[in-house]
Amino acid sequence: MLTENETNPDVAGISSLASCGEVDALPELPAQDEERLQRAARLLQQRLVLRQWLTDHGLHSHYQKLMQMEVMSLEDVYWVEDNAARAALGKDLQRWMQVRQTLPTSKEDLETLKADLWSAVVKNSQHQDAWTWGEMLVVSVSVAGLVTLAAMTQPALAPEAKHSLLQYVTGKYLLPSNCRVHFGWDEPQLVGETMTFTVKIATLIELGGTDPLAANTAVVKFTVRRAGQYEIAVLIGLCHVHGSPFLKNFLPGPPDPNKTVFVRQSSTVVCTAGIAYSMIIEPRDEYNNLCIFGPGDKPTEGYQVNITQIGNAIDKSAVTNCSIKLDYDSPSQRIHLKVSFPKGSCYHATVSLDGLQLQNGDFDIIVLESNVAKMVHSNVASKDPNIYYAAKLLSMQGEKFSKPKKVVCFISPKQLTIKEYLLRIIPKRLVTFRLCPSTKFHFDCSTNQYDGCDSFFIDDGCQPPVELISLYRDIIAATFTLFLLKNIGGSETFSDKQDFFYHEVRKHHQKHYHEKLSMKVQRDKLLESSMKATKGFSVSDWCRNFEISFQGEQGVDWGGVRREWFELICVALFDSGNGLFASFGESQQALVHPNSKRSSHLKLKHYEFAGRIVGKCLYESALGGSYRQLVRARFTRSFLAQIIGLRVHYKYFEQDDPDLYLSKIKYILENDVEEMELYFVEEEYDKDGQLLKVAELIPGGSKIRVTNETKLHYLDALAQHRLARSIRNEVEYFLRGLNELIPDNLLGIFDENELELLLCGTDEYSVADLRAHHIANGRSPEFLRVLDWFWTAVSNFTQEEMARLLQFTTGCSQLPPGGFQQLSPRFQITAVPTFANLPTAHTCFNQLCLPDYECYDHFERALLLAISEGTEGFGMI
Repeated sequence: MLTENETNPDVAGISSLASCGEVDALPELPAQDEERLQRAARLLQQRLVLRQWLTDHGLHSHYQKLMQMEVMSLEDVYWVEDNAARAALGKDLQRWMQVRQTLPTSKEDLETLKADLWSAVVKNSQHQDAWTWGEMLVVSVSVAGLVTLAAMTQPALAPEAKHSLLQYVTGKYLLPSNCRVHFGWDEPQLVGETMTFTVKIATLIELGGTDPLAANTAVVKFTVRRAGQYEIAVLIGLCHVHGSPFLKNFLPGPPDPNKTVFVRQSSTVVCTAGIAYSMIIEPRDEYNNLCIFGPGDKPTEGYQVNITQIGNAIDKSAVTNCSIKLDYDSPSQRIHLKVSFPKGSCYHATVSLDGLQLQNGDFDIIVLESNVAKMVHSNVASKDPNIYYAAKLLSMQGEKFSKPKKVVCFISPKQLTIKEYLLRIIPKRLVTFRLCPSTKFHFDCSTNQYDGCDSFFIDDGCQPPVELISLYRDIIAATFTLFLLKNIGGSETFSDKQDFFYHEVRKHHQKHYHEKLSMKVQRDKLLESSMKATKGFSVSDWCRNFEISFQGEQGVDWGGVRREWFELICVALFDSGNGLFASFGESQQALVHPNSKRSSHLKLKHYEFAGRIVGKCLYESALGGSYRQLVRARFTRSFLAQIIGLRVHYKYFEQDDPDLYLSKIKYILENDVEEMELYFVEEEYDKDGQLLKVAELIPGGSKIRVTNETKLHYLDALAQHRLARSIRNEVEYFLRGLNELIPDNLLGIFDENELELLLCGTDEYSVADLRAHHIANGRSPEFLRVLDWFWTAVSNFTQEEMARLLQFTTGCSQLPPGGFQQLSPRFQITAVPTFANLPTAHTCFNQLCLPDYECYDHFERALLLAISEGTEGFGMI
């Protein structure tokens, strides 16, 4: 048997048997060996027949004792004395006496019975999969049918034997201590290469044909993708060959542009003229290993940094006057890119490696003069900032003005608002952009210039972008960027924002202790009893560690019962079949949205409770480890957008209500609306197609006809009506409950897709991810066989079956954002000393317990039954 394990359990290589000796030309056995083989074959057949007879009559458990009494064949049964049988069989003596009386008295009938028993032996031999690699090698070079049968039946006959029965029959013992392994490479090697080693197998006779180079030889090839030290174990049966296990080291490969990234980088960098600004590059190979460089290597070789000044009035052919320096830091294994500019301006930078741009190597650089930079940083650090700058508005809502409008840009830690002043004293808000990563500044507007100033756009992806010019362009953009980075912890990547979010949530509730709080609920009235149990809870109570018990059940909550309660309460709140939330389609994968047409018994207080549950899940996840709790729901993108304060627009229809998008929205977008007789109204119908009412999308909308110029405005108004205004009260109460535990400014650092990932984790289950991040407790041959069956079974699971397996084992059907790697405790697969029972689980420890089974079909049936029928309810532990 050949196995490979890395000393780091999170990582594994890939191995496969490439070839072994040819078996075309085996030498003939000498007459003496052939006679010995035939004699052993007869003895084997006699024992198998006896064992089958005992099995048929329910006496197979006494087989070993009968062997000790020298009962080797069916004929020997006739001569067993009653006293000896009584001592050996005990309470089964009466059955023994009865079945022995049924044995034939004639030789012909006895031979017929033995022939029938032998046929049953052959049909019932199902042990091919119990063979190790070393034993299979012997099977591959055997020529006698009896030898193959011996290989099939050996585990059932003598699982405790030191040598296999096959070896006993043939006399060809494998000698692990004399086997030699030759590795065809020098250490250390780089990851990604196909590695080969050969095993020279020592036997008492030559196997493998006439080629002396191929005789008794196995060739193994594998590929390592994760750097580190690997342990390569080569075993025959359960015995290591000479020198096994072997330790081999594999180093990271060369830097790959697609994997090499800037660390904690943002799309806009703000720095000060005359002061060097440092950015960190993390070189990684194609398998995402952090690269290692030796004394003679040149880590900074191959990088190209291109920086150009932005603006229409800039000479494009002129070389940007700036200092660029790349240094390698050995302790951190990272590269520092230092840039310095002599004067303030706006620049665009790209960083490439070997001609290919880095993954996040495209960004803008805003350089401020020293006095301006000091003012901007002071404004951002202020507790009550009052920041505004003059500008001129060139276009808005797709309309380009013939004469620019004088406006003022107000910037706060939450938003950027553009206002104009009527009669110079009356402010009128024109447009507001939320201060979040989805709001972008676009500087390179080479076609537009006004009064010697270059124009720039502000775009949040939700509403039409606005175009402005301002002498304070760089200051406006720098202030916005610094506020944003302050809000999200300094980095725009999801993982960094998630870490910052969890840190801020813990900090926000640092005075609230996570002590246990007992809570009893009814399983059949879960929502009502849970709302009653938490009625009157303070914020401090919601921050405590709920210890759940179900009335009438004996489960002890070590974490698993609490997780099941979270799972079930989310179903009660967010499943479309329960009425509080509804989906726009009938598909099981349809997203859910607050239901404005819910039953009368579902009140607004239910949405407030739902918000508290979501806030509780986020708070528990911020604590980390086994407390991490996900929200089991599939919210619409428009609802998620409203949670974080984004404006709803027509593009949300594509995911939230795909039927409406395909039948109406897409048609309007792609066709001329002048002939459609379309007005700014929405008609609502009942199930029978009867018109209920006509709602105006804008004031006086029933008299305003939609044109090609205003159809985007119409679609946005339709989205506002169907996705936002119709559920305004429901969203308000949901946020009231959510914001009791989670401040709204923290949620605003995510976009709607990131918020779903934060709340719900991943809903795509990867078997490869599970294999890479699990713990297997057990090393017996029986458990390893069952473990192989487990991987075969889950490889064929549907996503629903994987979700059920996860729920059965962990108490929750969804994974954390990082997949199985972030599951705490790790997913454990453990052997239990039982046979043919259903698998069990300890959800408090994420532990799946697998008994032994006779065959794969029995195992798969038991596993599917357990995860389908055993996902709810707790008994006494």
